[in-house]
Amino acid sequence: MEIIELDPKSASVKSVVNEIDDLMNSLYPQESNQLLSIEELMSDDVYFIGVKNGKEVIGCGAIVRKCNDGIYGELKRIYVKPNYRGKGISKSIMNALIAYAKEEKFPAIRLETGIKQSEAINLYEKLGFRKRKQFGSYLYDPLSIYMELELCV
Repeated sequence: MEIIELDPKSASVKSVVNEIDDLMNSLYPQESNQLLSIEELMSDDVYFIGVKNGKEVIGCGAIVRKCNDGIYGELKRIYVKPNYRGKGISKSIMNALIAYAKEEKFPAIRLETGIKQSEAINLYEKLGFRKRKQFGSYLYDPLSIYMELELCV
């Protein structure tokens, strides 16, 4: 399995995006979900990658160039299908996004995640992300955790 750039318009990407939406909507109220749409994933400011098994997208992640609060990359849509978890796929996707951020000379990567996603939070902490206050257009939400990884560029 290799990491490739994804086409947000493809049926397999739309399927995994819908799966992410369904999961997030089952965990949190609508107002707590900050999900990028397919249209937003097509923006020139978004680098969207994933892993395929045959024609099926089994994991994905995106980084968005942001310019509010200074320049940084924001992680979005980090996800691996349940049957493929525990195989290091999330870590590979994260490492590829971190490498991209370094190439783009982002001074930091930020993310917002939910308090019920302990496995994701543990991975982010192992990769060096630290908790911080909300950023950008985010308003405080007790169901959210905000994190940042400072990069040496």
